[in-house]
Amino acid sequence: MLCMLSVAIMVLDHNNEHLITVRRIMSAAVHPIRLIIDAPFSLGHWIGDSAATHDELMDENRLLKKQNLIQNARLQRYVALEAENTRLRTLFDSTAKVSGRVLIGEILSIDMNPFRHRITINKGSNDGLYVGQALIDADGIIGQVLRDQFFSAEALLITDIDHAIPVEIVRNRLRTIAVGTGNLERLSLPFLPRNADVVDGDVLVTSGLGGTFPPGYPVGKINEIAGASGEPFLTVSARPAAGLNRIREVLLIWPEPAAAQRADDDDGDLAANPLAPAETSQ
Repeated sequence: MLCMLSVAIMVLDHNNEHLITVRRIMSAAVHPIRLIIDAPFSLGHWIGDSAATHDELMDENRLLKKQNLIQNARLQRYVALEAENTRLRTLFDSTAKVSGRVLIGEILSIDMNPFRHRITINKGSNDGLYVGQALIDADGIIGQVLRDQFFSAEALLITDIDHAIPVEIVRNRLRTIAVGTGNLERLSLPFLPRNADVVDGDVLVTSGLGGTFPPGYPVGKINEIAGASGEPFLTVSARPAAGLNRIREVLLIWPEPAAAQRADDDDGDLAANPLAPAETSQ
């Protein structure tokens, strides 16, 4: 009887769709029961998905923080590289003004003794460098090679107290000697007599006497002139043209053959006249 009743209901429902409303009512009545039965499974899936999503977010957060740190570090390096690129461009631009052979060197170390202004560069006699060779930067004279170490070299800055360089004033070609003071921002000109034609702002360049420094390279600018009554010489100070306290690269220059010949002639004249000014490194 149950089977016959079921078949009869199926036939009636299929042909006339009389039980659609009943099915909807029964489905609505059964739906809460279905939700209750399915709730544990749904809750388990939700907890699993939430835990997995949390772990993924934590991993992604750690990865993003790491990438952000790396990018910030690279950005800082890019800023340094940009500054270095600017310096090198300026330095290369200065090579256009320098005749003859040139070579760029980097500073390896700086003498930490406050009374010694010396640096070590990454070029030596293996690169053709020689003792007494002049070093410049984009703005002017830095110093000269003091000691060759084959793969590196020690250089003496023009502000070292043991260094002196013959210079001349551009305005009137007056020659004198600029002596290091132990201050990176100060040179002394102790041999100018009281009647010397020197004014504040006069530009000093290398005179070329002695052969170490080629002529015409900027050395500094006079920024202080004083003289006590009765003293035979003026007290004159100059600010170096080169930024000696911020150099990272230097330019090594070789004299032209003609300049070298003139230097030899000057050395002969100096031997005949020891009172003539010349580059000295005590």
